[in-house]
Amino acid sequence: MHFDVWMAIGSFLVAIVVGLTGMGGGALMTPMLMTFFGVPAITAISSDLVASAVMKPIGSFVHLRRGTVNLKLVGWLCVGSIPSAFCGVLIVTRLLPDGDTTQNFLEKAMGVALLIAATGLIVRMYQAIRDKAQARSEEARVTAEPGSPASEAPPELKVKPVLTVLTGVIGGLIVGITSVGSGSLIIVALLALYPMLKANQLVGTDLFQAVPLVIAAAIGHILFGDFQLSVTAALLVGSIPGVYIGARISSRAPGQLIRRALAVVLLASALKLFGVPTVILAWTLLALIIVAALSWVLLRRRAEDAGPAETAGHAGPAEPAKNMDTNA
Repeated sequence: MHFDVWMAIGSFLVAIVVGLTGMGGGALMTPMLMTFFGVPAITAISSDLVASAVMKPIGSFVHLRRGTVNLKLVGWLCVGSIPSAFCGVLIVTRLLPDGDTTQNFLEKAMGVALLIAATGLIVRMYQAIRDKAQARSEEARVTAEPGSPASEAPPELKVKPVLTVLTGVIGGLIVGITSVGSGSLIIVALLALYPMLKANQLVGTDLFQAVPLVIAAAIGHILFGDFQLSVTAALLVGSIPGVYIGARISSRAPGQLIRRALAVVLLASALKLFGVPTVILAWTLLALIIVAALSWVLLRRRAEDAGPAETAGHAGPAEPAKNMDTNA
């Protein structure tokens, strides 16, 4: 297979989205290779994982220097994810039969992974709303109680080894089979297991644990998969400048809007991999967008009302005392 310029351009566009949002690498790149360039599933997965193994360390070590990586969590996740990622490669390349059966299985497995990835994006967007509401509530509390401390010390993180290793096992297996989920799937589990993690700690820990996970899966695909250097080269040629440009403009771009659009794209890709006809796909997406928009408005109002309600709760007891003094 010769070097494909259009494939490099496609990876450049995908990488811009990754640089803007921090998500969507495998969830967009692999389906793009399969859908637009006709690359066989196992080849797309193998080549994308090898390219990701080159790209992942760049952003993750930035978080490490900033101190937003919980190395204990990374260690327990890797205990499960590294061997299971390698096993996922063996399942695809050695246990499944060759031909259309494997291709069909990989398409369906990737569809499920994309659905979970879209859910992960929605969860992260909701978390952003929640964090803003909590910040406003804390600011209002400090204003209402001048003598109170500006902030309380965050609770100490208590690691749950068994559940964390199990998360790594499941995430690694999915990544080894589909190349999707090193960031988008595991971050949802971390959010559920450790809700006390701040947003930047959640992202930093997730990005850093993805490095050994993706490297393990990439080595497995190099040894046993259908890795093709020409495909990986095209991905890297487009991805390296794309990620850099996306990261540079991320501070000025409407990140929340981009993440919402990305969730729709992931959902559309998943439904297409399940073989949903185009007309039904379009109407389904339209209905889901309307429902999501209405839900989003309700969530924002609920989150914004939480701050004033809490402030009223703090300020409430002082008012009756003032009235009693006046009446006296």
